[in-house]
Amino acid sequence: MPLSDWLARRRPRGIVGRRARFLLRHVGLPGEAAEDGERAGPAQAVHHRGGRHGRLPRFVIKGYFENTNLLNGFTDPASGLEQMRVCEAIEEYKPQDATTNPSLILAAAQMPASQELVEEAIAYGRRLGGSQEEQIKNAIDKLFVLFGVEILKKIPGRVSTEVDARLSFDKDAMVARARRLIELYKEAGISKDRILIKLSSTWEGIQAGKELEERHGIHCNMTLLFSFAQAVACAEAGVTLISPFVGRILDWHVANTDKKSYEPLEDPGVKSVTKIYNYYKKFDYKTIVMGASFRNIGEIKALAGCDFLTISPKLLGELLKDNSKLTPVLSAKAAQASNLEKIHLDEKAFRWLHNEDQMAVEKLSDGIRKFAADAVKLERMLVDRMFSAENGK
Repeated sequence: MPLSDWLARRRPRGIVGRRARFLLRHVGLPGEAAEDGERAGPAQAVHHRGGRHGRLPRFVIKGYFENTNLLNGFTDPASGLEQMRVCEAIEEYKPQDATTNPSLILAAAQMPASQELVEEAIAYGRRLGGSQEEQIKNAIDKLFVLFGVEILKKIPGRVSTEVDARLSFDKDAMVARARRLIELYKEAGISKDRILIKLSSTWEGIQAGKELEERHGIHCNMTLLFSFAQAVACAEAGVTLISPFVGRILDWHVANTDKKSYEPLEDPGVKSVTKIYNYYKKFDYKTIVMGASFRNIGEIKALAGCDFLTISPKLLGELLKDNSKLTPVLSAKAAQASNLEKIHLDEKAFRWLHNEDQMAVEKLSDGIRKFAADAVKLERMLVDRMFSAENGK
């Protein structure tokens, strides 16, 4: 079947139902960091999985509005246009699941339409009392949950809520923070089954995910994943989902090597996700592989058959015009024939293997720093609102 025909038949309004699932992401304002480090606008992603055409790839159609391309130059957050676009995306794509992160919350918290939620979070932090630091921490946790609750009113599935990136190297602190977020959701009447806790894929983050999954029944979404070592450790930890970034891996190789272009099957990001997928399927790991951050439709076609994929509006438009035959490249059957051998990684082996991948080391640390920087900005915003000149009194 030509790719354009298949996509035309799977337009969002026509494929929602028992045989299809969708994932919607919210991203920040134009110029803010998206989940995978790209610069993106206010609404991101729709996720299609399975359906009657089971042999065809499972897609996440990423519907975010990138800078001013789809906003036609209207990017003033005060206009409320970004909030409108988020609502329109939810209504149009009827998503199943959604995700947030510190960058997205920071952007959303500055929108006029979100000020009631911000004020509620501030009031909650004040009501619990304690030091300024404690009040800010409680207000931020509450704000993350309030946004999550609002999203869950519009979708039937789960929302991902991220633990502070500054805790990325403290397993116990990540577990405690995750459990606190789940407790706040419970107080709001939301079951933990509707929540995915997002954690950085450091050794400590992966072990936090293992503890949360095994001891507390809390599902985890491991982000900032770039190396095979991270993927193996996540599989052994039994986490629910991983998000390896195809395009970000390619970006690093283009920027740091002499080779500036790749055929799809030789693309380093494609090869990375292919290896991870084959490893998971060959050794029957249940963790979902969600390829993300694509730079061209060649990458997408080269990963057809992966559990989940994310596709930007620009690339989706190119796919709609593509009349070539869509052939699944990845499959569990093909994975069984791969020459991969099963390995076990304790902490020392993980750190060494991950350290051997310069790209992954740099991308992981850079991602953590960016999320941490946005967490600090959000804190400062709340400090100004809660404590500056005693809040104007």
